Amino acid sequence: MEIKWLEDFLALASTLNFSKAADERHVTQSAFSRRIRQLEAWLGATLVDRATYPSRLTEAGSKFVPVAQETLKQLYQARRNLQQEEGSDARTIKLTALHTLSFTFFPAWMTRVNARSGPLFSRLRPDSGSMEENLNSLVDGECDFLLTYAHTQVPHLLDPQAFEHRVLGHERIIPVSAANEAGEPLHRLEGGTKPFPHLSYEKSSFFGQLLDDLIGRELPPAQRVHEGSMSVGLKAMAESGWGIAWVPESLMTDELANGSLVRAADPRWDVSVEIRLYRAKENRRPIVGRVWQSLEAVA
Repeated sequence: MEIKWLEDFLALASTLNFSKAADERHVTQSAFSRRIRQLEAWLGATLVDRATYPSRLTEAGSKFVPVAQETLKQLYQARRNLQQEEGSDARTIKLTALHTLSFTFFPAWMTRVNARSGPLFSRLRPDSGSMEENLNSLVDGECDFLLTYAHTQVPHLLDPQAFEHRVLGHERIIPVSAANEAGEPLHRLEGGTKPFPHLSYEKSSFFGQLLDDLIGRELPPAQRVHEGSMSVGLKAMAESGWGIAWVPESLMTDELANGSLVRAADPRWDVSVEIRLYRAKENRRPIVGRVWQSLEAVA
């Protein structure tokens, strides 16, 4: 049993529409349907009559609605009580952070936050490599904050009535290549149709979606030689001479300074993104509120 299955079921019971309920829960319809079936399998009963349109609850489903509501109510209240009463949990904040931000931005930023709101204990949830999974960690209450890159071209699909964000900074994503003996890029992105070896991001990742939607159609034909979900991996492949990769500037400060990586194109191919922190408005933990109030001075 997972709490999110109960939350999914109540969303479906409210809308009686799989598509609308999936949108409300910020998951794909296939993932939503799979979780409803997992709940039914756990209960050993069919909750939804899928043979009708619109969908309707079975007799078992109607009986289970108040059970699910009361179960969630008691669990949430017990969690709030324990978190507020336990000393260590009272100063703990849980974050999901993109892999790059977890070691380029997070440490110094957390130091500033701790100085204003501490003492804090931070627990960092690893980047799953998938935008959907990272967003779900916030939606499902697995973390207090989501630290992520953001761009208008890649909407995060979080309900503004339920979630809010603050911009903490900005980052440039730069196309880079290893250098030849003359210090020039080993691979270069030029105009026209001349192909280039491309180190690309997985489509499900933030940068995969951003680069494909924003500049993918303008690029000359690319010879894809490698695909990964993490910038640090693509940076290493670029440094080894495999091709051109778009990498956050803060991740390769040393490499750009010592010349092991160089620009592979002029600045018009750079992409600027925001660094954002998201939280759920319904999160009433005092420590979360203190951190949020301190951000204006920190940002």
